[in-house]
Amino acid sequence: MESNNRRNFLKKSALGATAFAMPLPMFPSSILGANDRLNLGLIGCKGMGWSDTLSVLKNSGVKLIGLCDVDQNVLDQRLSEIDKIEGQDSKKVKTYGDYRELLDNKDIDIVIIGTPDHWHCKMMVDACEAGKQIYVEKPIANTIEECQIMLQAAKKYNSVVQVGQWQRSGPHYKKAIEIVQSGVLGKIRLVKVWAYQGWMRPVPIVADSAVPKGVDYQGWLGPAPSRPFNANRFHFNFRWFWDYAGGLMTDWGVHEIDIALFAMKALAPKSIMASGGKLAYPDDASETPDTLQALFEFEGFNMQWEHATGIDLGPYQKPEGIAFIGNNATLVLNRGGYEVLYEKERDGYNGWGDNKIEPIANMGVPEGVNYLDLHTTNFVDAVRADDPSSLNTYIESGSVAAINAQMGNIAFKTGEKLYWNAENNNFGDNEKANALIKAKYHNGIELPMV
Repeated sequence: MESNNRRNFLKKSALGATAFAMPLPMFPSSILGANDRLNLGLIGCKGMGWSDTLSVLKNSGVKLIGLCDVDQNVLDQRLSEIDKIEGQDSKKVKTYGDYRELLDNKDIDIVIIGTPDHWHCKMMVDACEAGKQIYVEKPIANTIEECQIMLQAAKKYNSVVQVGQWQRSGPHYKKAIEIVQSGVLGKIRLVKVWAYQGWMRPVPIVADSAVPKGVDYQGWLGPAPSRPFNANRFHFNFRWFWDYAGGLMTDWGVHEIDIALFAMKALAPKSIMASGGKLAYPDDASETPDTLQALFEFEGFNMQWEHATGIDLGPYQKPEGIAFIGNNATLVLNRGGYEVLYEKERDGYNGWGDNKIEPIANMGVPEGVNYLDLHTTNFVDAVRADDPSSLNTYIESGSVAAINAQMGNIAFKTGEKLYWNAENNNFGDNEKANALIKAKYHNGIELPMV
């Protein structure tokens, strides 16, 4: 039977239908037929937002007609690149500095949100209200409260919302999940998830400076606290500052945690604790920890997250991955493939029962298959079918991964072992931890209400 903790977390946070492979409702068909054109608008045109756009545009019948960014320099760059994309015409693309104006364009059917994390919630809720179908980058939000609001909005407006956790569309990930859920690994008592990022070097300290020409800095800050412009907090490196993101715990963590919890059919931990800090680069400009271990206690197993910058040699000699450690065997999975390492009988004792699986050498990624393309095609197909249940990473799965990652960060910030109270949707009487669940919006922008 499902524990009260799980049931209450599902009830309070509206999470878990995807994690339990339960079908979502089929919404009335009201969008487009399979052969109709889809008009695309992009909000946040740098980095993954543009990568997602290029991938979506590989699908027939999709036309880019709107670009929005607070940096005119980025808009100019993307406009210059559009005519190089087969079937696209830069003359038919409108540009916007304010995302609300893009959402007001009735011709736009689907929207990609590729902005920094602190903007995701407000933009996604507004896009739902505007009747758009949405591809939102991971992590879906910067607080637990925002994650829950986004899920509520998607359900209220019957929106098709795919989260950019594209590993879930990968064939070798799907096969590995099948193995985990088949039971052949035996009782799984520990799941390790990790990201060792050797490419990451110290972020040099730089002085505050004037806002670059062409940048709407207030538009970039949005709901984040007002601060003088600093290049370190702008493009890309925003990830390492708490105002806008959650560091590697949320940037990489949601990818790996998503696979781990989906495979284990798990939702909310009973307890969380974390330890780490700026141990590699104590004097650089970043705020988020460059070294972190977090331990999540679930019903029947633990999940251990760890990350480290500046080094690549992680567990099982892999820079990133997931290890499902069972009594019979361990499955090790990452972007390069998966392998199964089995436990051998020792000293005549085989107390866990017969091994049900033989060792499997590394099963790699299918040649020539782009997993991001599979993910965006899945999104386009779901939009055309008006069928959120067919999404590989519906907003519910995105919220499960992001909420757990946020819990890890909250445990780190408080320095305490936290206990999740599913009935009250909080950390019990821990006021410090409970305060970090909430979103605090600034600059006259209000947290969206659903």
